[in-house]
Amino acid sequence: MTEPPTDPTPPSPEAGPAEMVEEALRDAGGQVEAMNDTAASAAGSVELPDFGAGGSDAAAAGIGMLGDVDLDVRIELGRTSMLVDDVLKLSPDSVVELDKAAGDPVDIFVNGRHVARGEVLVLNENFCVRVSEIVGKIPEASSG
Repeated sequence: MTEPPTDPTPPSPEAGPAEMVEEALRDAGGQVEAMNDTAASAAGSVELPDFGAGGSDAAAAGIGMLGDVDLDVRIELGRTSMLVDDVLKLSPDSVVELDKAAGDPVDIFVNGRHVARGEVLVLNENFCVRVSEIVGKIPEASSG
């Protein structure tokens, strides 16, 4: 076997693209390690409130922190099943029959979960829903 011919031109004093990439990778690796070390030392110094101790006062304070969280609340009057052809024929005067009678309780969903039932009312010319039944209990956290 013969060895490949060597390049007669001497290497330039500047690093080539491959060397630059290798150096950048070493630099990035060092930066990631430094960030991990910083995060690990900071994680040890974070103080979190104790939500589990102190009885109902602590629980009330903990739940109070969630007071400004947005939730998706939906009221379902009823359901129906339609063919695509029938949906395409809908117009502003169309009537869609639902599976519930007028006056039946409506279902209340929070973030997609069925949580309550209620009755539709009119208050100051606006529709509203009065909650009449809570469907399921929120599971309590197990202690110990």
